[in-house]
Amino acid sequence: MASLSHIGASGEANMVDVGDKAETVRSATAEGFVRMLPQTLALIREGNAKKGDVIGTARLAGIMAAKKTSDLIPLCHPLMLSKVSVEITEDDALPGLRISATARLTGKTGVEMEALTAVSVACLTVYDMAKAADKAMEIGGIRLVEKTGGKSGPYRAEA
Repeated sequence: MASLSHIGASGEANMVDVGDKAETVRSATAEGFVRMLPQTLALIREGNAKKGDVIGTARLAGIMAAKKTSDLIPLCHPLMLSKVSVEITEDDALPGLRISATARLTGKTGVEMEALTAVSVACLTVYDMAKAADKAMEIGGIRLVEKTGGKSGPYRAEA
């Protein structure tokens, strides 16, 4: 069984030393969703939410959040991200919005937390901007979909 990288021999939390690791191109993609009433999705689609452009604002919030991950998650390394993208698509079957974020860099540690943080904050922003219309919205399905680079190699979540 693998040990937890951030826990020392006596159980104390520590930041992992990545100084001796090789720099590689690393990327991570995460996903999540916000389920809502069909009429809330229509309100967002039509641009009629009281707070403004829900999708555009959530996209920017997700990108900004990825850049601030080390300020939000204890023991995360501050990273020089080379790319963060947040895609938000409507899903009438949900009904709601599906959110995907990809973070990329060349460095000594992965960007999974940055992608997960981007998705989480984008989902929370959708909720904040549309809660006046639908307080029962549900945020869910937040998970790592794929990662590349680093010593542990690639990872791809099962469908």
